[in-house]
Amino acid sequence: MADTDTKARPAPKAAVLLTERAEQRVADLMAKAPEDAIGVKLSTPRRGCSGLAYSVDYVSEEARFDEKIETPGGVFYIDGASVLYLIGSTMDWVEDDFSAGFVFENPNAKGACGCGESFMV
Repeated sequence: MADTDTKARPAPKAAVLLTERAEQRVADLMAKAPEDAIGVKLSTPRRGCSGLAYSVDYVSEEARFDEKIETPGGVFYIDGASVLYLIGSTMDWVEDDFSAGFVFENPNAKGACGCGESFMV
């Protein structure tokens, strides 16, 4: 007799892990988002000295291949074309006396420019 039991597969891990501070920042952004915004999206456009940069923007519609991460404060998307550059990364929100911004720990980055605005894989 064939075994008809099927085993559930674990849910796939998100490409990027958001810290609690990053999730709170997403919530803060969504609290003051434009009316048509459905979430916040991370992408890696080509720019800067090293080739790729991190960009976080409001998004008003889902794109087919974007990764969707539900956070307590709103939906966080990762651009489908950027996922390969970001797998295994951690995204944090850091504030100090002089600046505030998202900070990325990206194991795929092979180098970064001196100012920290862009990276290469």
